[in-house]
Amino acid sequence: MRLKIKKTGSFKNSKRYIKLIEDASVYDVAINSPITFAPNLSLKEKNKIFLKREDLQPIFSFKNRGAYNKIINLSDSEKKRGVIAASAGNHAQGVASACKKLRIDCIIVMPITTPEIKIKDVKRFGAKIIQYGDNVDAALKEAKAIAKEKKLTFVHPFDDPYTIAGQGTIGKEILEDDNHYDAVFVPVGGGGILAGISSWIAQHNKKIKVIGVEVEDSACFAEAIRANKRVKLKEVGLFADGVAVSQVGRNNFDVLKECVDEVITVSVDEVCAAVKDIFEDTRVLSEPAGALALAGLKVYSKTIKHKNLLAISSGANVNFQRLNFIVERSELGENREKILSIKIPEKPGSFLKLSRVFGSSQITEFNYRKSDLADAYVLVGVRTKTENSYKALKNKLKKSGFAYKDLTRNEISNDHLRHMVGGRNNQKANNNERIFRGEFPEKPGALLSFLEKFGSDWNISLFHYRNLGSAYGKILIGIEDDKPKQLSLLKHLNKSGTSFTEETSNKAYKDFLK
Repeated sequence: MRLKIKKTGSFKNSKRYIKLIEDASVYDVAINSPITFAPNLSLKEKNKIFLKREDLQPIFSFKNRGAYNKIINLSDSEKKRGVIAASAGNHAQGVASACKKLRIDCIIVMPITTPEIKIKDVKRFGAKIIQYGDNVDAALKEAKAIAKEKKLTFVHPFDDPYTIAGQGTIGKEILEDDNHYDAVFVPVGGGGILAGISSWIAQHNKKIKVIGVEVEDSACFAEAIRANKRVKLKEVGLFADGVAVSQVGRNNFDVLKECVDEVITVSVDEVCAAVKDIFEDTRVLSEPAGALALAGLKVYSKTIKHKNLLAISSGANVNFQRLNFIVERSELGENREKILSIKIPEKPGSFLKLSRVFGSSQITEFNYRKSDLADAYVLVGVRTKTENSYKALKNKLKKSGFAYKDLTRNEISNDHLRHMVGGRNNQKANNNERIFRGEFPEKPGALLSFLEKFGSDWNISLFHYRNLGSAYGKILIGIEDDKPKQLSLLKHLNKSGTSFTEETSNKAYKDFLK
């Protein structure tokens, strides 16, 4: 989704960042990262696409710029007392590396959900780590409390003028490049890197559009633009943990309203597809947040041709356990894999007839289970080259007499059904079954904790749990409820600490599980 921003028309808040960026000290720990032309992407998108390679920084992320610039500008007494920061990983590495360089003691508070690779890298710089909370917001509160108690200097991950200025050196480097860009795409978490880059570019070259990109489940900047004030999200998705922030920074928002042209929100599937794109052109495995800007660029690219577009490839600290999920969802993000529920007669020869419809199409998945009905449902994954080839396939299904439903964007289908075994509830009196899907931040004991809170007042008739790369756990649960019109079950679920959505009328559930 695209949201154009009506800029204020002045640089009242961003004007001061020009000198701060000019004076920023970053190159003791950071490199002037190269800009890479992406030939495969350019051919596919019919635009010239470039990547600003912040994934090549010594900590594999842009965060060393802002952290070092903030810490080196502390007073001698502040440096002597030490610093503390909170981060899901990349800012933590930036602070830890800066403190090692400057020989300053530091503590890093990291969420329990932080990928192990990022914890190991922070430890490598000699920082003391405290793991606390399910997300960055909880870690931030704890870090601020410790800072107050121990009189340490708190180094904010994004809401600080020196941090913003440090990240702003990226914008300066972009304009010093020989290429003339039509638009620059920047990932958005709390807005630090976007504020820095946009303040420099907007005040030096107004022809270049600066566009922020957010994941749709943590779009705090887009919500702030709609409300014309900083808004705190009630829930934040954790898959792209580097941008899992519930509220855009105060200093940041003042700059963004003056300097940013547009914000684009993308799905997790589109982010996964962008990870694949970066790998195919650079052979670097980007972390989800690192590929976020490119995902937004691809949305924008569908509306224009023959332009020079640049995306910040902002980090490559990917959790290896997430690769399976990224690969699986990248095809959906590219809109190349379709998931269909196809109704077939329960009689010999049905499979053969159906397979002839698909012909030489590349089948990615084929799930079937015999039931007691005259008709059965087959869950089929098929890879399509274009939307026209998909339309042709659907026409062939219709002509052959096969009724189908497109479940490509169905959350139960993607997150659960494809990974489940078993079949329908064969009990005749199963009309009291209600289906809910939910998710919670993944951490040791999370599943047991949920089940203990759920208790034994209701009978569970279906249950599927899936850990999506150690970021969050997703569950699909069927519950027998004799009084579905009453709110007692919903109230009980809300007390479990897990966010639930009822899916009793979901077509994937009706076709395969009901």
